[in-house]
Amino acid sequence: MLIIPAIDLKDGKCVRLIQGRMQDETVYSDDPEAVARRWAEAGARLLHVVDLDAAIQGTPRNQGCIRRIIRAAGVPVQVGGGMRDTRAVDACLAMGAHRVVVGTAAAQDLGFVRELCRVHPGSIAVGIDARCGRVATHGWTRTTDIRAVDLGRQVEEAGAAALIFTDIHRDGMQTGPNIGETRRLAESVHIPVIASGGVGTLEHVRALLPLEAVGVIGVITGKALYSGSLRFEDAMALSPEKADFPASSASPRPAGSIDKHSDET
Repeated sequence: MLIIPAIDLKDGKCVRLIQGRMQDETVYSDDPEAVARRWAEAGARLLHVVDLDAAIQGTPRNQGCIRRIIRAAGVPVQVGGGMRDTRAVDACLAMGAHRVVVGTAAAQDLGFVRELCRVHPGSIAVGIDARCGRVATHGWTRTTDIRAVDLGRQVEEAGAAALIFTDIHRDGMQTGPNIGETRRLAESVHIPVIASGGVGTLEHVRALLPLEAVGVIGVITGKALYSGSLRFEDAMALSPEKADFPASSASPRPAGSIDKHSDET
């Protein structure tokens, strides 16, 4: 299982929020590039970068910082936050991002996701951020009636290469990931899932390991690493990484194909 350090950007600084609330921020570094190098040197094989300002405002706000992080890291970097039009996605991939994470736009327009996946096969992941099982958008400021599992299936059919699932109530709380909802999503799709939200200790990482059997290939953690409640080296030792973040494209499921979960009600 991949242990994926998070670098959340706000006003060019590395911060962490509690449950996505912009007013509840803790600044961990004013040098995000150095943070990226630190995790890469410690053995990270993938970094997760989010432009929090863009997630709220809808347009990229920390592009220069993200570009420097990608150059400094020397390992694959996936980037999310404000990826709501083709220009933003194209620009991010052009600056060297390994993968772009689309969130709000995926919940609003499946056609947009389908077109992105056609133009950039294998380079589009979808972030599914949920509150009580329902998808939240616009930097978690709005909650929809869309079930996380339903959106997962829809974007898989549209060609998404992977899903990043975050339980908003757990994010930044360090109370443990939502194992049940993460499993439910992973079992409903055939593409890899990355868990996020709530990891605070080594035991929380250990609790996720059985989910590898249903397609959970990694876990994103931020606050626990920065606060010291979880040592990156310990998490790596607990979960030897045998899988890379998938680089191959995901093909849309043909119409009429049989879904192994088609008997679910």
